[in-house]
Amino acid sequence: MTDILNQIAKTKQQKVRASLAKRKAQESRFRYYGIISISAAILFLVVLLSAIVSQGYTAFYTTEIKLDISLDKETLDLAEGELTQQALFQADYSRVLREAIKQEIAISGRKERKALYSFISTGAEYDLRDMVVAQPSLLGQNLSYWAQAGDLFNQYNKGNVDASVEEGSRSFKNQQIGWYKQLANEGRVRTVFNRNFFTNGDSRDAELAGIWGATVGSFYTLLVCFLISFPIGVAAATYLEEFAPKNKWTEMIEININNLAAVPSIVFGLLGLAIFLNLADLPRSAPLVGGLVLSLMTLPTIIISSRAAIKAVPPSIKDAALGVGASKVQSVTHHVLPVAMPGMLTGTIIGMAQALGETAPLIMIGMVAFIVDVPQGPLDAATALPVQIYLWAENPEKGFAENTSAAIMVLLAFLAFMNTCAVLLRKRLERRW
Repeated sequence: MTDILNQIAKTKQQKVRASLAKRKAQESRFRYYGIISISAAILFLVVLLSAIVSQGYTAFYTTEIKLDISLDKETLDLAEGELTQQALFQADYSRVLREAIKQEIAISGRKERKALYSFISTGAEYDLRDMVVAQPSLLGQNLSYWAQAGDLFNQYNKGNVDASVEEGSRSFKNQQIGWYKQLANEGRVRTVFNRNFFTNGDSRDAELAGIWGATVGSFYTLLVCFLISFPIGVAAATYLEEFAPKNKWTEMIEININNLAAVPSIVFGLLGLAIFLNLADLPRSAPLVGGLVLSLMTLPTIIISSRAAIKAVPPSIKDAALGVGASKVQSVTHHVLPVAMPGMLTGTIIGMAQALGETAPLIMIGMVAFIVDVPQGPLDAATALPVQIYLWAENPEKGFAENTSAAIMVLLAFLAFMNTCAVLLRKRLERRW
């Protein structure tokens, strides 16, 4: 009998050991699957960021060509007599730059002249004009001037044009490469920080295009979005959590708010197009309309996060306030909301960061137009940073390709900044119980 029991115990012991070994193997495999998933996600993120940075960092610098220019009246096509600011403003600065570069490179024929003139950006004449208008005493002088290079010259200097490719397959021809080398050997080519990228609006010329107009447009759009969505979202969350009766209507509202958070953003764009543009006749492409549309999209996120923050407040705080004679409104406004505010602000910042990266709803309300000027207010026509990226990405020119990646880097920096603010704000203001 004892032998039989020992045999049964031995068999069970072997089964238990086998089961434990199998369970440990499953746990190990599960842990490895998790590590592999996280590693793959980090690898994809690194590859993505590396591709963006490697293609976009060259947009932060540009190329200039040193020219010996002559600011005499004949070259500037200025009439004799009193020189007014208007006359200086309308002078022919393009001719000055063209005459100067022709002195450096010997050319013949209309085709070569056109190829050589493309070395100078159209923005160079405006910079020269501003300099002469600001200092009229420069008239009549001969001086050295660093002119901004055109896009092809700029791209070749950055190494973005492969000279080994067959000449017929590239825009920068062998003759132009020879001219570039001649200027470079004479010390007339330099690389400088591209301030135009951060101070200009959009442009048809890649070397002159900048993100400032889109950045200001995004600022006004987010400002309108915050001013509308934050007070309405907090008020709605407070009512639903503290004052609303628990019935089927309230339950239906809560379900719909949760569902709205998952609605595709383009649907909000269609809603904004129908209500704010077609019905209310608000100005198209204005940050005001963009902010209204994004506030509709952000409201569910703010309401849900605000309700979660209110629920996290210990009930004893509200009960203590009621116990000393405070009304329901006083207990909520004086005690519950101040404690829940860090969580509310965190949810709001995250919602705003999501709105900052949205493109589809803004395209639906016309913020995809080509707008050169920087908006001066929320009613001016403007575009937004993600829409600007979308517009540049459609352009096949090499200069716009690097501008697109650089703008994505700036947008990611803004998003990281806003998320960092949300984390710091939560840690700074949260109270532990």
